[in-house]
Amino acid sequence: MADGDDRQATFGSDGSLETETTPDATGENDYGEEKGPNETDGGYSRYVVSSLLQKAVRRSDEEVAAWAAWELARSGYAWNLWDRLNLYVVEDLRAGDEVALLIERYEELATERWEPDAWKGRLCAIHAALAAARARSTREASNADAYFSAVAEIRSEARERGEEPAHDFPVGDLEPDGRFDAVFDGHTGEGSKRGRGTRFFKTHGARVGPEGEDEQSARWQRLAMLLDEDVEYDAAELDRAVEPVDSEDPWESPESTGDDSEPDDPGDDGAEDDDPEVDGTGSLTDFAE
Repeated sequence: MADGDDRQATFGSDGSLETETTPDATGENDYGEEKGPNETDGGYSRYVVSSLLQKAVRRSDEEVAAWAAWELARSGYAWNLWDRLNLYVVEDLRAGDEVALLIERYEELATERWEPDAWKGRLCAIHAALAAARARSTREASNADAYFSAVAEIRSEARERGEEPAHDFPVGDLEPDGRFDAVFDGHTGEGSKRGRGTRFFKTHGARVGPEGEDEQSARWQRLAMLLDEDVEYDAAELDRAVEPVDSEDPWESPESTGDDSEPDDPGDDGAEDDDPEVDGTGSLTDFAE
């Protein structure tokens, strides 16, 4: 990859523009004139073209995004282009979009296999810009960061005044026995003190949803629990372990705690037929289904 961070011109602490120009960006523009600092071949400011690229990606304007990427690449500012495109992936696109990997691959081809301002490099730049512009645009990460940061300040100020904050984080105080009790398993100090080991994790902490486990995964989960030599699970716990969480309240917790400190004998509740070792007609596989 190009060392964009080392070569990118920025605004100084006093607000002045630092105009370091890389060798690739020197020469004449399209009009045969000597290019000025941070000038593209078309006679534009690279800062303006870079900003245009981001706004075009955000607005899903494919043609403008493709042009802006091409202009930066051909003008010797490919390092600036790829640096910005990678930023847009996390700033302006929906989380989980595979375009992030695609842009990384285009950058690798353009900068490591080919010359970034040559024909193949310019094609990679256009492809990457089009991929970004066609992806689902959203400011969700930036908006979340701004919101959480504002709430953090409000909480801090409220604490200094000895008051309850007008706005709080979505997890509140994050204490045991609260809405997020499932997180306090054996991986946490509080969970360990409460004896919440494998049983609690399997029946509370490891639950997924709201789609739930697919049939094969649920079968494996049940069988793994049945074959556990250290913990015995009853039928209700096996069901709970693979039950998807509520889509309306994914943190709703089953009534029992599942503490490993509590003995659990499947025969104690009279459901002996559910025990694969007691039921002579069944099998582990049958019981796991």
